[in-house]
Amino acid sequence: MSRNVSRRVFQKTLFSVACVLAMGGTHAAAQAADGKLDVVASFSILADMVATVGGDSVDVSVIVGRDADAHGFEPTPRDARKLAGADLLFVNGLEFEAWLPRLVEASGFKGKQIVVSQGVKPLAFDGHGHDDDGGHDHGHEHEHGHAEGSSPDHHAHEASHEHEHEHGHDHEHAHGHDQESHGHAQDEGKTHEAAHAHEHSHAHGSEDPHAWQDPANAVIYVQNIAQGLAEADPANAAGYRSRAETYIGEIRRLDAEIRQALKAVPEADRTVVTSHEAFGYFSKAYGIRFLSAVGVSSQAEASARDVASLIDQVRKENIKAVFVENITNPRLVEQIARETGARMGGTLYSDALAPAGQPAGTYLGMLRWNADQVLKALKGG
Repeated sequence: MSRNVSRRVFQKTLFSVACVLAMGGTHAAAQAADGKLDVVASFSILADMVATVGGDSVDVSVIVGRDADAHGFEPTPRDARKLAGADLLFVNGLEFEAWLPRLVEASGFKGKQIVVSQGVKPLAFDGHGHDDDGGHDHGHEHEHGHAEGSSPDHHAHEASHEHEHEHGHDHEHAHGHDQESHGHAQDEGKTHEAAHAHEHSHAHGSEDPHAWQDPANAVIYVQNIAQGLAEADPANAAGYRSRAETYIGEIRRLDAEIRQALKAVPEADRTVVTSHEAFGYFSKAYGIRFLSAVGVSSQAEASARDVASLIDQVRKENIKAVFVENITNPRLVEQIARETGARMGGTLYSDALAPAGQPAGTYLGMLRWNADQVLKALKGG
């Protein structure tokens, strides 16, 4: 079945689901009866943040689950049913969820959509791979969320960026902190000469959407989440704000720990290689230089020329470690390691959490894990 035919079938199916839900009602009344907000988050990292702030006052479902790639995601009728009766939908924004407008329209979602990146200063993305240095401010110009975006008064609906995805993936989904693992290996190891990231159908806009990789931005996310929950559920507003403040304190303490640990690594030695450009904000926060062969979308394919150029750069700069990401196929990174002699530094978590219970199974755990793995590699451990 062609991709266009598959999309038409998907859209017709979702339309049918929406009609059934409209005629038969949704579970919104049941959720209201138990006193909890019915909340949907677009991907696992955001779902963890929402669940942490929401506590026992919310039921959180996730669309793109743990170890799953939001770049190549295709919604299913199950996602439409999940979203149809929700009170709130939390999304990243910055064109991260290119598939979302279709899903929202097909589901008939009537709740409020909250863009958690509202107030974040996005990094520019030039559409090319290689140097993911995020501007290299080395974290000195960050205010770590102490003032930015403290109490946004509105949450704009994410613009309907009509990016039609060309990769079909069937995803099973989970709820709250128990999102199931939905990893789907993307064949990024292929090196097609014409497949540059900025020409790929999954390429994002001119801004890097991975803002959560900087703890200062995570603080803004949490503040926006607390504000959105409080506005929707005033009776429990104090609890949301209290949990948010506690959570923000934990984020800031971990941020300080990472900065302290990095002092042991000379700035000239802070370069590693990853699968795609997902760590620009992490780079800007901590002065770590990330190189990659493809752009901001994990679905982009590196050209043979880009791979050869990166291999040459790794050799010339004597870069010590390369990392795979939990949402990508490791073959490209393994090729770079094999041809340069660089050490495989392990797995970094970029766009999705690890399964529940694992060290990178929460946002804080993911941030700590990534920092520990990079520090270990840079120190030669």
